[in-house]
Amino acid sequence: MTAATLTVELFTEELPPKALKRLGESFAAGIADGLRQRGFVGAHSVVTSFATPRRLAVSLTQVLARSPDKAQRVKLLPAAVGFAATGAPTPALLKKLASLGLDDSAIAGLERAPDGKAEALFVHRTLAGEPLAGGLEAVVNEAIAALPIPKVMTYQRADGTTVKFVRPAHRLLALFGADVVPITALGLAADRVTDGHRFLGRGGIAIATAAAYDETLRAEGKVIAGFAERRAAIVAGLEREAGSARVIMPDALLDEVAALVEWPVVYAGSFDPAFLQVPQECLILTMQQNQKYFALADAGGRLQSRFLLVSNLATSDPAAIIGGNERVLRARLADAKFFFDQDRRARLESRLPKLDAVVYHNRIGTQRQRVDRVLALAGRIAAMIGADLAMAERAALLAKADLVTDMVGEFPELQGLMGRYYAEHDGEAPAVAAAIEQHYWPRFAGDALPTGPVAQALALADKLETLAGMFGIGNEPTGDKDPFGLRRAALGILRIVIEGRLPLLLPDLVEAAFAAFEGVSAVKPAAAALEDFVYDRLRGSLREHGFTANQIAAVVDARPAELREVPVRLDAVRAFELLPEAAALAAANKRIVNILRKSGAEAAAAVDHALLGDGPERDLHLAFQTLGPQVDAFCAAGDYAPALQALATAKPAVDRFFDAVMVMADDPAIRGNRLALLSGVARTMNRVADISRLAA
Repeated sequence: MTAATLTVELFTEELPPKALKRLGESFAAGIADGLRQRGFVGAHSVVTSFATPRRLAVSLTQVLARSPDKAQRVKLLPAAVGFAATGAPTPALLKKLASLGLDDSAIAGLERAPDGKAEALFVHRTLAGEPLAGGLEAVVNEAIAALPIPKVMTYQRADGTTVKFVRPAHRLLALFGADVVPITALGLAADRVTDGHRFLGRGGIAIATAAAYDETLRAEGKVIAGFAERRAAIVAGLEREAGSARVIMPDALLDEVAALVEWPVVYAGSFDPAFLQVPQECLILTMQQNQKYFALADAGGRLQSRFLLVSNLATSDPAAIIGGNERVLRARLADAKFFFDQDRRARLESRLPKLDAVVYHNRIGTQRQRVDRVLALAGRIAAMIGADLAMAERAALLAKADLVTDMVGEFPELQGLMGRYYAEHDGEAPAVAAAIEQHYWPRFAGDALPTGPVAQALALADKLETLAGMFGIGNEPTGDKDPFGLRRAALGILRIVIEGRLPLLLPDLVEAAFAAFEGVSAVKPAAAALEDFVYDRLRGSLREHGFTANQIAAVVDARPAELREVPVRLDAVRAFELLPEAAALAAANKRIVNILRKSGAEAAAAVDHALLGDGPERDLHLAFQTLGPQVDAFCAAGDYAPALQALATAKPAVDRFFDAVMVMADDPAIRGNRLALLSGVARTMNRVADISRLAA
């Protein structure tokens, strides 16, 4: 069959920059997947995605002009229904064949085959392949319908028809080799024409062949169509203009700038060094968020009074472009300096009354009321971990005061950080200032953790207050929705406690969190649900660290209160599984657990030595009398690996016991004694983890 390159482009008005990358990827994937499902492309077809501020496009190599014919086996109806007792075809069979475009000549070729308990009739036929035009039109419209459009626009075309799309679409290009594919989408008929750069290129560019799309746009339209290629060109230009300086270029900003330009050119500008007296985080955010500029830092990380901008215009004399951007930035930086200077005129503590007017949640109260709860909770946690109580409470009192500053009002991302700057300016203790900034940490996966007991106590208090409040009013996360960041809060608690090796028990933390809401009638105790939520987050985190589901179940399903010991116990379990005796001991333990579960309360209170039989029964008892104190001593020292490895020595005694001893003896006294023996064995074997969960 004839195969050639296919290119499809949708030319629009400016697309939303923060969504462009996803829109381009989705458009290309939707068309490629749709054509693949219809048999137009194979595994070796190369898919190239294009996305610029005014177009979504895709090119695919080795596309067939017509999809292959397809053999089809169609079930008709039960054989008993299709043929009368005389063997003649029934009207039902003839009607079914007619619905498929077949007549009675197809009866001779019907297949009889078992279908469940009855025999059914099947017809074999060949479906002719579909021409590319028909398949492509359906695929393009399906891909458009599936785009992750952040907000749909409704507009009218010149002929009065109403269209819904992310932005008004003006052209549709569809080329198969050198030929236009006659399809329509969004009220547009396909041709071979597209438009180039608004100022540097020209409109009405005719693309000769599908394979020439990218190069023609570049040469005649001054457009780099590939999103990734354009982004790479921006990075190269930034690094070239930066010289020896380091460019601060977060991925999100690079993606957004790449979505704003079609022919990127990097220019360097500067600003008054006096603005460097403002915290550099404020200046960087001003440049990034307000102007989409890239800040520069020296080798030591100190901000320079230079910046880089990515323009959509190439010119031999960029002075006007640079000067205009410098004037705009100067005004923005002056605003930031004004906010910073004004904020420092009032102490953080003096801002606390303003928090009474900031509603945190309409059922829980204001930020000021929340401060009181976090303060009480931080004090309790500080006592648990040996942090300075006065400093923990002072930091908690001031932690939210920066929410009502001008700088945080302009840049909410700076909450906590600006609190630290203002606390330092007010002369607060270094530990207090640091805790104010760090009580939001970790903010995302892999982020830094709060350092020092004061910051740890406050960070835990803040997250626990959030979790208890939301769970207490039944506002738990559902599906992908988590507007209050409860999953992030739970993971933050786990990381702080586990990685900080803090001697904290989860039930104690949860109890303290709900105690802080005493007097808040809307918040009902939900300790069990909150603990379940934290343990679920713990399971997910441990899976990401490479532990298996069975290993995690062995440790976490018992709901260990001391979270910091969980990874250490898991490491011990993983090492235990490598022992040759591990599988047999896990299976035996599972058997013991099942026996004890089914026996109910039949086990004696303690093992009676006089009722122990000679041989395997007495040997098992003696083995675990020796082993129990050893395992207890290892666990008391936190040496969980040798505690589990010590169990390997008991395998022979366990095997002999189950080979020779009937646990559920007829004599109730002997039966109860043997159950008591197994109960003690299970306690020792499961001292570190429930190894029965390791059994296949």
